[in-house]
This record gives sequence, C-alpha cells and structure tokens, in this order.
Amino acid sequence: MAEKDLAGRKALVTGSATGLGRSIAIKLAERGADLIVNCTRSISEAEETVAACNELGAQTQLVPADVSTEEGCRKLADAAAGWGQLDILVNNAGITRHARDHSDLDALTRQDFMDTYAINVAGPFLMMQACKPLLVKASENTGRASAVLNVSSIAGVTGIGSSVAYAATKGALNTMTLSLARALAPQIRVNAVCPGFIGTRWFKDRLDEEQYQRMTEGVARTTPLGVASGPDDIADSAVFFLTDSSRHVTGETLLVDAGMHLGFAPLSAR
Repeated sequence: MAEKDLAGRKALVTGSATGLGRSIAIKLAERGADLIVNCTRSISEAEETVAACNELGAQTQLVPADVSTEEGCRKLADAAAGWGQLDILVNNAGITRHARDHSDLDALTRQDFMDTYAINVAGPFLMMQACKPLLVKASENTGRASAVLNVSSIAGVTGIGSSVAYAATKGALNTMTLSLARALAPQIRVNAVCPGFIGTRWFKDRLDEEQYQRMTEGVARTTPLGVASGPDDIADSAVFFLTDSSRHVTGETLLVDAGMHLGFAPLSAR
C-alpha cells in the first residue's frame, strides 16, 4: 500500500486515458490525490482510468478536451476550479508523426509540424496559462509550491526520435520548462521528465505482436541497463516531481531511459 502523502491534493493529468498518463494518474490516486482525467477521443479507455483511480479512493472526474486549443484548456481549468485550487498539473498529452528517417525531408509536411507543435508545445503552455491562478491559489493556501510536470522525451535531448518534428517539439518543451520554472517561482515548481522507449500503444498500434516483441528485445539489448521500459517504470520517476520529496527541485529535466542516451550497452547486455 502506497503512502497517502498526497491526500487532499488535487491533480490534473492531460492525456491520461492510456499509457504513461494513465500510470501517472493511478500512482497519484494511490498516494491519495483526487484527479481530473483527460482525453480527446479515447473515452472508453479514459473511463477505465477513472474507474481504477476511484477504486483507490480518489475522487475522479473525466473531462474530454483538446489541449491544443484555448477552449479545451479553459474547460479543464474550469473543472479544476470546482476544487478552488490545483496542486498538481501534469502536461502529458502528446502526439507524433512517424518519420524515422530524418534525412527524408519530404516525409513531413508543414501541417505535420503545426499539428505536433500545437499539442506538444502550445498545449502545455496553454494549460499552464489557464491553470496558473489555481496553482497559485494552492500555494497560497498550503504554503508550498504547486507542482507542474511536463512529459518530454529523450528525443528533445538527443534529436533522435520518431520524427524531426517530434524531437523539435520536445526540445522546445525542455526550454519552456526552464523559462517557466524561473518565471513562476516560488509559487509554482516546473520540471520535466524525458523518457526513452516506453512500451505503449504508440508502438503496439503500428506493429504486429512479433514485430513489437523484436523491437522491445532490441531496445533491451542496446540500453546499458538491459531493459525496455514500460509506463509504470517511467511513472515511478515522474511522480517524484509531484511530491514533497522534490520540494526544492525546479527547472530540472530528468532522463528516464535506462541509459539509452549514453549510446552503448554493457557487453553482458549485447
């Protein structure tokens, strides 16, 4: 049983129907937080996340909204306003356009870039813009800084990823994390987590079972820790930034990639 160290705190996790967002939401519920679960289209999956959080004792509501729009972000902030404050905001919603051959400049269109930036960069900014008064209110009420976590990617650090557009958006998100950590202190802490490979439907929906198994085995062979991470593995590190254990941490970008950024694997794992 997880320690209920987040009891009474109110959290909003965008893109929390599946994958890493769902894992973060459930782990927050385990630790006592109440939740707003968000999705754009995956209603049935989001309802499953809500049910899982409710079973853990959290008061949970589902708010479908598109975080790439001001209207969608305002809808989420208005839902959180029913609590009177917001202690935790996780900007997890994201998309990609798969074009792994970065030398093929014809694989991406201008619209691909605009769509990816709208959700991966503008979305987190608009969410913080809409939620800032509630985050500040929580800080005033509790005497501790509210916590914002941006879910970035190793792609934003290495430039290697599912597409040039995706890597560029995550690099921009890392920079925005630094800017807003400085600008919003001391009432709001802003940090980012940069996962490497995560075994989620982003890959599973594009590959058959055999292809997916080969991919995960290949990842495990080429990471220094010899593992292919799942959503819970990343969520355990992500939640650190949302608890008092990180109360003196802001403006940090943490790579959680089993050492993938190091570019080699130990002989025993090859």
